[in-house]
Amino acid sequence: MEKLNGKKAFREVIASLKPKLIDIYIIRKFLGTFFFCIVLILTIAVVFDFAEKIDNFMEKQAPVKAIIFDYYLNFIPYFAMLFAPLFVFIAVIFFTSKMAVSTEIIAILNSGMSFRRMMWPYFLSAFFIASLTFVLTNFVIPKSNLIRMNFEDKYYHSSVKSVTVENIHRMVLKDIYVYMGSFNPISQRGQNFTIEQFSDSGRLLSKLSAPSVVYDTASHKWTARNYYIRKIVGNDEIITKGKQIDTTLKIRPMDFSRDPNYVGTMTSRELDDYIKLLRLQGSDELKLFLIEKYRRFANPFAVFVLSLIGVSLSSRKIRGGIGMNIGIGLGLSFSYILFLQFASQFSLKGNLGPMLAMWIPNIIYFIIGLILYKMAPK
Repeated sequence: MEKLNGKKAFREVIASLKPKLIDIYIIRKFLGTFFFCIVLILTIAVVFDFAEKIDNFMEKQAPVKAIIFDYYLNFIPYFAMLFAPLFVFIAVIFFTSKMAVSTEIIAILNSGMSFRRMMWPYFLSAFFIASLTFVLTNFVIPKSNLIRMNFEDKYYHSSVKSVTVENIHRMVLKDIYVYMGSFNPISQRGQNFTIEQFSDSGRLLSKLSAPSVVYDTASHKWTARNYYIRKIVGNDEIITKGKQIDTTLKIRPMDFSRDPNYVGTMTSRELDDYIKLLRLQGSDELKLFLIEKYRRFANPFAVFVLSLIGVSLSSRKIRGGIGMNIGIGLGLSFSYILFLQFASQFSLKGNLGPMLAMWIPNIIYFIIGLILYKMAPK
């Protein structure tokens, strides 16, 4: 009997979630307002960005086709997805406040629909936007970022690059360490080069030293010049010298002088593979790439959190009307961004774990959302 009652209750829940006319109305309002906000903000962003960079484009004779298709066609999705959760928040605040002011929320609740059931179309819309954000951020935008950044390097940034990278220490494989006193990314040449191999117990097994090393872009190999190899076998030492020798280092010149923005050009799989390599090398850049990885999962979830806050906050008809709700919503939006930036910096410069840093804002604002939900009119 209890089993039959459970099945009946489950069928009733499923039936209650079937789309109704009011659900379609709310979804159209949600998505329509969201994409309107996106278009409005992006139009302003593109105008200001073009006004700032037009002198550089003209000075370096950037082709109109490249400006449109290589730069702005890739700038728009990057900027849109960067702030997508906040655009969702503003959209929810705006159209829900209008519904509350025109007493549509009261009419919906008086018709017998619960406040929890009314939130169903909001979360359906949030699921669509979160899925779109996840796919674009992990698989589409990284490739478009690469095209955009190549355009910026060619037609916007100064052609003069920072030249020398000093004191490079990397673990390239287990128990194999590389040191370079300096490296020039233009000439692809390093100075005071050594490779050291240790046993599991920490005993030095071999050491290759060379006053200079050059990276061959054709063969993708490092060539040590005037090398000196000291190999320890038992209690004996074997010394080998020569003019040049190719190495099998699994490291590239860009790993020494990589732009921090490069993290945004990697797809999800490429990011995971590179994180494994950085862990193996013991690189200081590991936290930066872990933060990017966890941000790509936290941002889509933030769409649900900010939708919950937006509905709970703006569903009540308050004195001050739409303006008051929008003002409160903008304040929460900026505080969310500020909190996220602080958490990122605490992770990069402190002991806060990258995963926790990216999820702390969502956890805190989810709690705020639950409190607001309890206070919302039922």
